[in-house]
Amino acid sequence: MNRRSVVKGIGFGAMLSALGAAAETGSETVFELRVYHATEGHQEDVLRRFREHTMAIFARHDMVSVAYWVPTDEPLVGKTLLYVLKHPSREAATKNWDAFKSDPEWVKVRTASEANGKIVDHSESTFLKLTDFSPKL
Repeated sequence: MNRRSVVKGIGFGAMLSALGAAAETGSETVFELRVYHATEGHQEDVLRRFREHTMAIFARHDMVSVAYWVPTDEPLVGKTLLYVLKHPSREAATKNWDAFKSDPEWVKVRTASEANGKIVDHSESTFLKLTDFSPKL
């Protein structure tokens, strides 16, 4: 299932309109829509990892959490996490993600949470910028 189907399927069209179109490279604030697809039976493990660890590590690396959602409708209920991060720029997002991925606490948390196998099958990322008519976030 592609990202467009995921977003359309759970009614995120209004959210995407509010956040804007795909981001261009530049020094302006960008938002990042991320979609995580949990491996079978591991949605709660993914949510726990975010709740107990990931969000705090994001904050340490200047990755601002805007909001997190779980779908309420099939076929994505119980299998998917969607969230939006705010970055000062596209370049900062790349730097933030590089720092996050090499953070010793993150490496430890990821390793521990995947001791019995992967909990995320795959993820998707789309960068967005606000339109000139959007309410400011």
